[in-house]
Amino acid sequence: MKKYTVLFLVLAITTGLVGFTGLRFTGIEVIRVVCLITADLFVISLLSEMFFPNKKLKLQRIKKR
Repeated sequence: MKKYTVLFLVLAITTGLVGFTGLRFTGIEVIRVVCLITADLFVISLLSEMFFPNKKLKLQRIKKR
């Protein structure tokens, strides 16, 4: 999961630099939306790392009565 966190951080920074620095071209709105989406995914991946740090979690079956 850490590799996704770093990936989303890099994508959010690069798309943010391109999208919000004042450049004008046709697809700038798309780049801004991609920046916001990757920033959200970065925050979600950080929270998941914080709340679920153990990678050896296993699913447990629930016995029906």
